[in-house]
Amino acid sequence: MKEIRYTLLTDGSSDRALIPILSWLLYKHCPEYAIQPEWADLGRLPRPPKILSERIIKSVEFYPCDLLFVHRDAERISREERTNEIRQALAKIAHPPVVCVVPVRMTEAWLLFDEMAIRKAAGNPNGNQPLELPVINDIESLPDPKKTLHDLLLAASGHVSRRRLNRLSVGKLAFRVTQFISSFMPLLELAAFKNLEEELLEIIADRNWNS
Repeated sequence: MKEIRYTLLTDGSSDRALIPILSWLLYKHCPEYAIQPEWADLGRLPRPPKILSERIIKSVEFYPCDLLFVHRDAERISREERTNEIRQALAKIAHPPVVCVVPVRMTEAWLLFDEMAIRKAAGNPNGNQPLELPVINDIESLPDPKKTLHDLLLAASGHVSRRRLNRLSVGKLAFRVTQFISSFMPLLELAAFKNLEEELLEIIADRNWNS
């Protein structure tokens, strides 16, 4: 079976949660291919690079791939500005095809649409605590998606004592959310995700991965 090997370079380790999302998107458009993802764990290096162009070089060197996803959270600037930062870094170096992954404002915004996945990630799938998930079209305007997700995970866990809440590692649980989602179709309503898909489709067509 033909395969596509991709590497994901992220801002931080919690952004590994993007892997199931990106794999789903590739499967959606390249169903005849086996998708082989890798996360560029540069923190394991004796001297992890800080400059983005150097991080890209090391990612490709240690995690060879057919396709590289470079993630940056938009945070308080526009997606266009973050994308330009990535493109400027790429202009200085040799690299495989690259897709920019720039959620608005951060990765956690793309994990806020599936209530059952949040309940399962919190270890309490049968819980009945009310969870107020944001409307999908409002997700990109949330001031702090990470806090929103963490609050939802804490509520879904069913823990009531502050001591037990403090023991709950919401950062690790956030990574689990995407592993309980079978379809990310709702994300196609978001501008940043549609931009990601459009970039990916251009590369798929150029590489004939859709044939």
